Amino acid sequence: MTDARFEDGHESPLNLGALDAEDLRVISALAQDAVFPASEMRWQARQHRFALLLNRFRWEDAGRDRHAPERVQSVLAFDNVLRVASQGLDRRDPDTILSLLSVDWEPGADVTGTVLLTLAGDGAIRLECEALEARLRDVTRPYRAPSKRAPQHPDA
Repeated sequence: MTDARFEDGHESPLNLGALDAEDLRVISALAQDAVFPASEMRWQARQHRFALLLNRFRWEDAGRDRHAPERVQSVLAFDNVLRVASQGLDRRDPDTILSLLSVDWEPGADVTGTVLLTLAGDGAIRLECEALEARLRDVTRPYRAPSKRAPQHPDA
């Protein structure tokens, strides 16, 4: 019997947690370019939970040269959330499609801090947290990306 290798899991659904900034950078990289309608954001104040249902580009898919690029629906959830604020979002239009650029942790006093979800078009969502606790979990099978292309990021 041999130990599992990182490469052995590349076709498996993701189920990742983050308890510190380094972990969150991994989730941010995997969630970059995810798209979602504004109606797929949920703030559960009593449970101190904020979640998004994303259509995530599968950056980890090493087989893109064998088949078209893929997306997968994923839940990105944060626990220990005390307050949620947004900027640059029209909350009156739930069909607005948003694109996630990055997820960052700004530490505060002790273990408190703020999660900043940066969106394309100068939008942002701030989550004030008692502590960082995030999870990215794929919830559907991958599907062919409608554009049939990987997102592009021109050099700045």
